[in-house]
Amino acid sequence: MRTDTVVPAQVRETRGKNEARRTRRSGLIPGVVYGAFQDPVAVAVDPKAISKILRSKTGHNTIFNVAVSGGETTPVMVVDEQYDPVKSHLLHVDFKRIDLTKRIRVAVPVHTTGEPVGVKTQGGLLEIITRAIEIETLPDEIPESFVIDVSELSIGQNKRASDIQLTGSTRLTSSPETVIAHVVGMRAEEVKPAAEAAAPSAAEPEVVKKGKKEEEAAAPAADKGKKK
Repeated sequence: MRTDTVVPAQVRETRGKNEARRTRRSGLIPGVVYGAFQDPVAVAVDPKAISKILRSKTGHNTIFNVAVSGGETTPVMVVDEQYDPVKSHLLHVDFKRIDLTKRIRVAVPVHTTGEPVGVKTQGGLLEIITRAIEIETLPDEIPESFVIDVSELSIGQNKRASDIQLTGSTRLTSSPETVIAHVVGMRAEEVKPAAEAAAPSAAEPEVVKKGKKEEEAAAPAADKGKKK
């Protein structure tokens, strides 16, 4: 999804671990802008601006502009990033230049809406199998997400990738048979614990009854011993 966001970037004249550390100490992180048959450019950017983009609803599918000081301003997408394994801070980011006239392939989240008939009236369970599908489309037509209605599903029925409505130049590249969600019946093992929990209480009367018979049988024997 294209936005009007512009991220300023400073050109890095040198590379290497020492230079990267100096960049981070200055409050920026190293990055690279590449693609579109142009030379890669080493840059330094504000990690807060990049984190804000990655945490947005469109995440990695966000197309924004990187304005390189003394150079180009170009639409890009974040295609790779590195984090500190302990503090989870951004350490490095890669930007790919985007040609707005050419189709690109992206993964888009899929959400479900509605309560299935199989859950509401048949006691089934809705299982989400696939949470994103791949499409090919023009950059300006990348959707934030897809929503598919599962209200009509009964037990044993499903919704597939081919059921998702696509618009504009968008083309499905995931398998059309990919199951997004289906409704299943309650499994036997899910019901079994409840039956097992009820079993001891059902057996208790039998245990009590048996004990009572043994006491009654022992009483005459004891009386007979006393008479002798």
